[in-house]
Amino acid sequence: MIKKIIKKMLISLAILLAVLTIAVFIFMQQPQFGKLPSGERLERIKKSPNYRDGAFQNLHETPALTEGASYFGVLKEFLFNQNERKKPTANLPSVKTDLAKLPADSNFLIWFGHSSYYMQLDGKKFLVDPVFSGSASPLPGGTKAFMGTDIYKVEDFPAIDFLLITHDHWDHLDYKTIKALKSKTSKVVCALGVGEHLEYWGYDNKTIIEKDWYDSIDLAPGFKITLTPGRHFAGRTFKRNTSLWTSFVLKTPTQNIFLGGDSGYDT
Repeated sequence: MIKKIIKKMLISLAILLAVLTIAVFIFMQQPQFGKLPSGERLERIKKSPNYRDGAFQNLHETPALTEGASYFGVLKEFLFNQNERKKPTANLPSVKTDLAKLPADSNFLIWFGHSSYYMQLDGKKFLVDPVFSGSASPLPGGTKAFMGTDIYKVEDFPAIDFLLITHDHWDHLDYKTIKALKSKTSKVVCALGVGEHLEYWGYDNKTIIEKDWYDSIDLAPGFKITLTPGRHFAGRTFKRNTSLWTSFVLKTPTQNIFLGGDSGYDT
């Protein structure tokens, strides 16, 4: 009798796991998850000195968790820590600037939170890691913007000369925002592999500048950008580091700027 009950329980568990696996697989076929590099792009990636054992690597050992931490501990804290200060209880103070009325000959930087900002430098307009959908997660209601911070929309922006993407994590490469920006964007600068997502989402390959660490690109007379190493990782699914993460060094006629993304410069 007990054996029959155990057998039924195991069968039920196997069926449940199979259903969950199929459900997750179907869910992850949505376009927002992007696409893994393939074809000529994958062959180019395999030639990178930063690509080994089927994935991109940091220059130095970079643990996924801080010393002494564990995945179980992180999950436990996320699920059961009831700290009231985990998120603001009221709107964060912010100021919305009318981007269309800013002087064309002025230099400025507008920060949107996290690693996202808009810069006008020596007459050129740069947008870095924009996330304007109100969420940085594929799950409904997940990783929502704090109250008061989600005040800009794609419609608020003039034409963008250069869209800079540091890596493909959800809080840096936002599907809805990137799709909406397509008609306003002249060129996109990103690291190896990220272009696969962009093409999948409708961007013309001719608008994508996709490079490796230490590659430099002359964007326009007096404007030069160099992809530099960063200590981080990448991925929009369970498979990590199929695309490269990067920091940028941007040189304009009057400015020298380091754009770190989610990391610091790695030497």
